[in-house]
This record gives sequence, structure tokens and C-alpha cells, in this order.
Amino acid sequence: MAVNIRELVSLSSKTVLAACLANISLLAVSAHAGDQIFDELRFGASASIQSGGEHEDGVFPEVTVFFDPFNQDAATNWQQQLARPRINLGTSIGTSGQATQVFGGFAWTVDFNEKVFAEAGFGGVWHNGALNNNTDGPDLGCHWLFHEYLGAGYRFDAHWNVIAQVAHSSHANLCDGPNNGMTRAGIQVGYKF
Repeated sequence: MAVNIRELVSLSSKTVLAACLANISLLAVSAHAGDQIFDELRFGASASIQSGGEHEDGVFPEVTVFFDPFNQDAATNWQQQLARPRINLGTSIGTSGQATQVFGGFAWTVDFNEKVFAEAGFGGVWHNGALNNNTDGPDLGCHWLFHEYLGAGYRFDAHWNVIAQVAHSSHANLCDGPNNGMTRAGIQVGYKF
């Protein structure tokens, strides 16, 4: 029986994604039960904004959960907000045969007023995309990359918000192989607990 590595990686990434989504749904139940485990949950989608042979086809559904261990909610000015990042964990699900990402890191939010905010994030990502010789998308060099994003958002009320963001993942030439990276832009709707 021959083992197809691509199918095995695809099955592994689907299993990891299913486990993450199951854990997120359990966290949501706990948060509603009074034991606030996480600060915010976001759902949305993105698309590749790269051109030429580095462009990724399809739309990428996304889920991100934010934790607030440094109590950013208690910050009273932008300096305190920057000193108290939140922690995020999420996924960008590959469609049309493109790379799925699982990422995590720190997120800094600055409020311009009660409604408008900006956000920046930095961390790492694991992906199942092509490392080199890809004929349909970017050559990524290695499976572990840096992940950063910038976004601008609007709060509808104390719980609901929307954010437009651009995210980039690459290895900054720290591993062997090509470094086309992945750059995606999208919109997410957030619910803050």
C-alpha cells in the first residue's frame, strides 16, 4: 500500500483544524458559563493579494481567538494598551488546493475613540503549503514562518466589531529555500466577551 504524503499532510491538517474548532467551541461554552477563558472570537475570510505565480487561488475562511492575560481591557491610555498585548491563536483554511495556516502570537490594539481602533500582530505560523517548485502559488521554503498583520476596525457596541486586515507570513530568509511568502487581506467579524 503506497502512502501519498500530500494526502497524509492534508488529513493531518484537517484533523488539527477539527481539534482546534472543537476546543474553541468548548471554550465558548465555558465563557458563557461565567469562566471567561478568552477575550474575543473572530470569524471571517481573506484572499491572496499577491500577483503573478505567487498568487493563491480561492478564499480562505478564518477563525481567531484572543486571550487577555495582561488585562488590556484595564488600560487607560495608548501607552498602557501597547504594554499589554493580547495573545491570539487562529487558522486560515486553504481552499482550492492552497495552504492552510495555523498561527499564534501577540496582538496590540490602540483605540482612537470608543468606536475606531487599529491593531498589529506578530508571531509564528505553521502551514502545509509547497516549499519549492510550486506551479500554482508561492514557494515558501519551510513549514514554520513568521506571521504579522495590520488592521483597522470599528466597534458597533461593547461586544461586536469588524476589522479589515492584511496578514503576511514568510521566513525572513532564515531557512533554506525560496521565500515568496503569503500575503492575504480580509475582513473578520469579532465578538468580545
